[in-house]
Amino acid sequence: MDQDMTTLDSADIHRILKALPHRYPFLLVDRIRDIDGDRSCVGIKNVTATEPHFQGHFPDFPVMPGVLVIEGMAQTAGALSVFARDDLTTPQVVYLMTIDKVKFRKPVVPGDTIEYHVTKLKSRRNMSWYRGEAKVDGVIVAEGEVSAMLVDQ
Repeated sequence: MDQDMTTLDSADIHRILKALPHRYPFLLVDRIRDIDGDRSCVGIKNVTATEPHFQGHFPDFPVMPGVLVIEGMAQTAGALSVFARDDLTTPQVVYLMTIDKVKFRKPVVPGDTIEYHVTKLKSRRNMSWYRGEAKVDGVIVAEGEVSAMLVDQ
């Protein structure tokens, strides 16, 4: 799947694994769809009861930690930054640099499917800033702004 950004409209897990350094259990996006160039996309996370954080958060009422919801949003934004590069063969690391204006609206529980709607606000050199909304069944469960920095190794 070596498409350029003018034709890439979705990314499966294999494409995401090429773009991001994260791996299980910390890879928090399963698929990315509706990619609009380097402007926006929607990341998908299927939340399952077997994820390790549910053992302690909370055993009798499993709730996905809010910080992981925001991390999934940031991973979606980071992947979009990588997809926007002309040369995807250059090894790089994607760093989360800032988190701003975050609000949590509803808990995320096993069985939910999170949609991370991210839209680029601006970019400068190797940094990009994004607005994100995490939605479950069309309802916003978290929102905020994140920035990603690409660093070549």
